[in-house]
Amino acid sequence: MSKDSLSRRQALALLAVVVLAWGFTWVVSKLLLQYMTPLWAVAARSAVGAAALLLLGLALRRVAWPVRADIPVILSVGLLHMGAFAALVSLGLQHVPAGRSVVLAYTTPLWVIPAARLFLGEPIGPGRRAGLLLGLAGLVLIFNPLAFDWSDRAAIFGNALVLLAALCWAANIVYVRAHRWVTPPFELAFWQALLATVMLSAVAWATEGAPRVIWGADLAWLLGYGGVFGIAVAYWAAVNVNRSLPAGVTSIGLLGVPVFGLLCSAAVLGESLDGALLAGMGLIVGGIALGVRERGA
Repeated sequence: MSKDSLSRRQALALLAVVVLAWGFTWVVSKLLLQYMTPLWAVAARSAVGAAALLLLGLALRRVAWPVRADIPVILSVGLLHMGAFAALVSLGLQHVPAGRSVVLAYTTPLWVIPAARLFLGEPIGPGRRAGLLLGLAGLVLIFNPLAFDWSDRAAIFGNALVLLAALCWAANIVYVRAHRWVTPPFELAFWQALLATVMLSAVAWATEGAPRVIWGADLAWLLGYGGVFGIAVAYWAAVNVNRSLPAGVTSIGLLGVPVFGLLCSAAVLGESLDGALLAGMGLIVGGIALGVRERGA
C-alpha cells in the first residue's frame, strides 16, 4: 500500500458514501430521460461533474497536469467507467426499469473476482467466497430470469447493454487496483471526467444529432445531483476505495448500491418491491458483511 492509500476504516467509510450517492443516481438517470436523449443526458451530467471537480480542485489547490504515467489510468476511468459504463446504462434504461438495471449492473463481482485472481493474484478466502455467493444469489433472486419475457427484443437489448456496462466497469476496477499511482486520484478525477465528457459528447452528436433539451428547474437539480454527487463526489471516492481495498472486497461492498437503488426506485419512481426483491436484498446485505469483514481482506 502506498503512502497515499487510505486506512481500511477510511476506505470503508468512503465506500458507504459511494453506495448512497450512486444508489440514488440510478433514479436521477431514469428521470433525466424525460428531458434529454440518453447519450446527451450522460454527456451533460459528465460536463457538470467535470466543472464541479475543477472548481473544487482549484479551491483546494489540487489541480495538477497529468504526467505520462497517469495516462493509462485516465483512459481506464474516463473511457471505461465514466464513459462507456454511463452511456450503456443510459441507453439500457430506455428499456429496463431503474431497479432491474441497477441489479444487472452490479453483476460486476461475477467478473471482478476471477479477473482479480487471474491478473492480480488476489486470494479468494472463505469469507469473501461466501460473501460473493450470497450476494450473487441475491442478485439472481431479484433478477428472476424465469419470470423474464424472453420474447421482448427491446427488453433483451436493454438488459444486454446494462450487462455490457458491468463488464466495462469490472475491467476498470481491476486495472485501477493494479495501476502504479504517480499523481493522487483527486488530481486526476477532473481529467478523467473531462475525457469522458468529450467522448460522450462526440458520440452523442454523431448518433443523436444536436442536443434536444427541455429546460426547467427539475432538469437543473437532476443534472446538479448527477454531476456533483454522482460524479464529482462518488467517482473520486470510488477511485480511492479501489486503490485502498482489494478488488474483490470493493466489488462485494458495492453490492450495497443495488439495495439502495431499489429502495430509491420504489420510493421515487413507484417501482414495486415484492418478496423476491426483499429476500434478495437480505442476501446481498449478508454477502457484503461476510466479504468486507473477512480478516486480511
